[in-house]
Amino acid sequence: MPAGTLYRGREGMWSWVAHRVTGVLIFFFLFVHVLDTSLVRVSPEAYDDTVAVYKTPIVALLEYGLVAAILFHALNGLRVVAVDFWSKGTKYQRQMLWTVMGIWIVLMIGALYPILGHAVSELFGS
Repeated sequence: MPAGTLYRGREGMWSWVAHRVTGVLIFFFLFVHVLDTSLVRVSPEAYDDTVAVYKTPIVALLEYGLVAAILFHALNGLRVVAVDFWSKGTKYQRQMLWTVMGIWIVLMIGALYPILGHAVSELFGS
């Protein structure tokens, strides 16, 4: 095989894998969301019980993970569009990935309090 043709698992591969994993996780969330919302028509009491479970600190962590998955998937999707449709996209794909990661980290830090604030106050008090 000529030199440089083997894929060595660099940033592009990991962003590809993360994009697929986050897509599957988002799909799973949407599937569960449709199922739990449909409970209101079957049994309002079961729906109320389900919503009560969603107010626990563990679910708050899962919500934070959902936000992380959605934000990464969206930002990386914009990067993929840029790579595909910008003539210099492949040349700058690595820099765009690191830019996406930087923006993602800033947004995730900003999402800490709004999403996890209630869970932290419930666990450790006001």
